[in-house]
Amino acid sequence: MKLNKKTYAVINLTDVGLIDFNQIGETSASTIRKSLDDTQFVIKWQDGYTPTFITDSSVVPVGLYNHSEILELMASPEWSEPIPVE
Repeated sequence: MKLNKKTYAVINLTDVGLIDFNQIGETSASTIRKSLDDTQFVIKWQDGYTPTFITDSSVVPVGLYNHSEILELMASPEWSEPIPVE
C-alpha cells in the first residue's frame, strides 16, 4: 500500500497572490493555515510534483517540510495558541 506523501512549504503571506491554488492541496487564500502573527502560511502538494510557481522561483518558500516536521512546526508558539490550563 502506497502512502500519499506530501511536501509542505512555509511561504511569506506577501506572496499569497502568486499562488496557483489549482496546483496545491488548499483551494483558496481563505483555506490556508496562517502563522499567529499573519506573516506566513503553509501549503502542501503531493511528493513527486512541485508547483510551477516554486520551480520557476516566482515564490521562494521560507522552508520545506515533511509531515512530521510540519506537525512539529504547527505545534510551536508561532503557529498555535497555548491551551489554557484550568
